[in-house]
Amino acid sequence: MSDHNIGQLLAGRGYRVTRPRQAVWEALNTAHAHLTAEEVAQRVHETTPDVNLASIYRTLALLRELGLVRESRLGEDEAARWELAHPDEHFHVVCDRCGRVDHHVGSLVRSIVEHLESSHHFVPERVDLVVHGHCVDCHAPRQHLL
Repeated sequence: MSDHNIGQLLAGRGYRVTRPRQAVWEALNTAHAHLTAEEVAQRVHETTPDVNLASIYRTLALLRELGLVRESRLGEDEAARWELAHPDEHFHVVCDRCGRVDHHVGSLVRSIVEHLESSHHFVPERVDLVVHGHCVDCHAPRQHLL
């Protein structure tokens, strides 16, 4: 999704291309991370300081509705995190110590969807799988200083 020009994506769907929309897209497109709305706002304000927080929230909601970005809750008390849209097969792996978030790509999500459809007659529209644990850096035995 990140290779697309936001102007073409919006115009192709009948939406106006505005500075706030372009700035939010650019903030997410260059972040390569999962940002809160406030973090998106900080990045937007670096280049477009006159964009207000309400415009940022409206833009995030529009981009989510259009399937261009994803909103995820990566922890129980965590704020919503935003990123460019990705297939459901890319699920989140969250380190509970350092907060690092990575994507894991595999067939597990497809297996879950197939199971739900065949065994439970349930058709998922979107899967947002989050796995909590410790990254390799945090899980490694710590050296104690004497």
